[in-house]
Amino acid sequence: MTTFLKKLRQQNNISQEFLAKKISVSRPTYAQVENGDRKMLVEEAQKLALFFGLSLDDFLSGKENIEPKIKLEKSVKKARKQKQETRISVPQEKVEKFKETLLYILERIGARPNIGEAVVCKLIYFIDFDYYEKFEEQIIGAKYIKNHFGPTPVAFSEIVKQMEHDGDLIPVVKKYFQHDQKKYLPRRSANLSNFSAQEKELIDWEIERFKDFNATKMRDYSHKDVPWIGANDLQLIDYEAVFSRTDEFSVRQYNDEL
Repeated sequence: MTTFLKKLRQQNNISQEFLAKKISVSRPTYAQVENGDRKMLVEEAQKLALFFGLSLDDFLSGKENIEPKIKLEKSVKKARKQKQETRISVPQEKVEKFKETLLYILERIGARPNIGEAVVCKLIYFIDFDYYEKFEEQIIGAKYIKNHFGPTPVAFSEIVKQMEHDGDLIPVVKKYFQHDQKKYLPRRSANLSNFSAQEKELIDWEIERFKDFNATKMRDYSHKDVPWIGANDLQLIDYEAVFSRTDEFSVRQYNDEL
């Protein structure tokens, strides 16, 4: 990843100082990122991918040339035809469900002093991955990256910006002990009309069990979950890994199945 970043910068005759400003860090800090001495944050990777005209997935995997979409679709269809008996999980983002789930979380527990952006991101992760393990279906189906701070929804920043623009929520910064904490205030009620009773039940259960977690506790807990452990840094977390979870994290009663 760091070699690829340096290659992109040099190919485009761009200085480290220039890219440092693009991701809002100092030049020495950027140099650490490029040399592999500091991990790149998801937000920084998103900004760099956008700057170089690449998707986040291609940027993180070091792909300069993006194959035409039609070829990708054909290869996927071919793979499915060859492996009809194999269940393949391909997360499909359901943006509207993401928005309404976020608003519902904010309505229920967003005002609690311990509930900031970091907790909300991990809570959405557990909603998605627990539902998939339990029912083998996707409730939101967002894509998540293994970040130093825990599982991070790739599209979170983009969706929040859109919601802010639409007047659905307001971002605020408050002090939580000695740290600045980013929070969101909902400006409308969540619309759960497109959610099944089963989906609502799981979301309520997740909110209840994590409502007292702060960012540190949530981070440490998520770091013990098999899907997060099995992913590489800044790479997508595989939904299928939920079926290898330890008893502490599993939400499915496998012993009752034949």
